[in-house]
Amino acid sequence: MGVSLKDTVIKPIHSEGPKFIGIFAVVTLILFAIWEPLGVIGLALTIWCYYFFRDPVRVTPMDPGLIVSPADGLVSLIEPAVPPAELDLGEAPLTRVSVFMSVFNCHVNRAPVAGDVTAIAYRPGKFLSAELDKASEENERNGLVLTMEDGTKIGVVQIAGLVARRILCEVDEGARLERGGRFGIIRFGSRLDVYLPAGTAPRVFVGQTMISGETVLAVLGENTPGTARSD
Repeated sequence: MGVSLKDTVIKPIHSEGPKFIGIFAVVTLILFAIWEPLGVIGLALTIWCYYFFRDPVRVTPMDPGLIVSPADGLVSLIEPAVPPAELDLGEAPLTRVSVFMSVFNCHVNRAPVAGDVTAIAYRPGKFLSAELDKASEENERNGLVLTMEDGTKIGVVQIAGLVARRILCEVDEGARLERGGRFGIIRFGSRLDVYLPAGTAPRVFVGQTMISGETVLAVLGENTPGTARSD
């Protein structure tokens, strides 16, 4: 059965969305009353707000050992980096893969692996552009540690950006997440960092488009980069 036009246009909305969409809609009505061209601009922004908070169904690959992208967007950085101290993942550098979400991407964040949430740590900070390398250290952030059944730990960090002003983590310590399971959202425009376990190389490259819960970011224990490149 094919996908209908209705399914293509109308998307499920995250629970954070209705209040903002409502505000945009009310302002749009006011703008129409003032001057029609302003109302048209308001209508376009209301439609944008609706799609910003979209929460589409994703089909997550279930093959053993896969690590999937926690966010929609573009891979902006792949580099060795020491994980944030508050995550207690050690002082040795791990491969960090950063996925930058523009204001046009879906912003629902999903678990890269199945595991227990064994740590959650929020840190206030600046609101530099999330594309910058130093955003990982200086920006407001919220980190999670997912511990898999074999004890392997993966760090996932939500980072606020230049426009983003609210990080939402919707799980608590002790929660169980399945691969591709939703755990939060950031509004509006931001970045997710994933710290891969030692001995695991990314399969992605800088500039690659990622789909949260679907795109394979790496395979546990695979230490030879698959399609990784920096062009």
